Amino acid sequence: MTTTHQTPLSVGVIGLGAMGLGMASSLRRVGHHVSVCDVRLEAAEAFAKNGGTACKTPSELAQVADIIVSVVVNADQTEQILFGEHGAAPHMKPGTLFIMCSTVAPSWSVALEKRLNDLGFLYLDAPISGGAAKAASGEMTMMTSGQAAAYAKAGNTLESMAAKVYKLGDRAGYGSKVKIINQLLAGVHIAAAAEAMALGLREGVEADALYEVITHSAGNSWMFENRMAHVLKGDYTPLSAVDIFVKDLGLVLDTARATKFPLPLSATAHQMFMQASSAGHGREDDAAVIKIFPGIALPQS
Repeated sequence: MTTTHQTPLSVGVIGLGAMGLGMASSLRRVGHHVSVCDVRLEAAEAFAKNGGTACKTPSELAQVADIIVSVVVNADQTEQILFGEHGAAPHMKPGTLFIMCSTVAPSWSVALEKRLNDLGFLYLDAPISGGAAKAASGEMTMMTSGQAAAYAKAGNTLESMAAKVYKLGDRAGYGSKVKIINQLLAGVHIAAAAEAMALGLREGVEADALYEVITHSAGNSWMFENRMAHVLKGDYTPLSAVDIFVKDLGLVLDTARATKFPLPLSATAHQMFMQASSAGHGREDDAAVIKIFPGIALPQS
């Protein structure tokens, strides 16, 4: 994480989930003035006990922050925190920078940039990756794109939150395009990992032995190594839920469909996650996609 000394900035973070809480902590750690807001007021108040300000609504936060970092789940939630009841947009100061970190359709991000620019605000398309631990340590990845003025306004905010900040274009959309391509790979890899483990179990291979061999062989992937460990423990606590990939692979397919570009593996993986969600596993860890396979006995916690 970069710790270049600059004048502390007034930064607001909306959304204190696994990623947002770590990002707010990273900003506070390097000396920025951090205000936070979450639908769970107690989460914001708990953060503020160690420094910073808890705000009850996005509109309250907008009145004190020059830079707003949005770390909510999707486009609908982003729309709500900006333009819904108690939304931030009507209360944002002229020239406020809005940094959007959700995984959304690239076309939606492009439209949001224009909408905010027309209101006198700056915008960065800045999806994130890396997980809660890297967010907390300031070592995650940000895939960003936006106008030069938006980067200038950000100062060292991005580098305060992420070890790798990729600048992918001079307008919104490119950050979101790279993020959904990353999600294409992540979703397909999880689905393939689940399929491989399921076949091994069906064929009577001892699960721990299979995991040991694969993670030391050419067939390994980061997703196999990470997610199949959840399966071995029988622990489907949602670090990233099945329904996240129903959404994200849906965005992938929608983007490709617009230009009639075929994505056969993405489509199959999407159907697998849809099947798992329909079976009642939507809020479980995405490794629960393995539960769609019949005739196998999964490890128990």
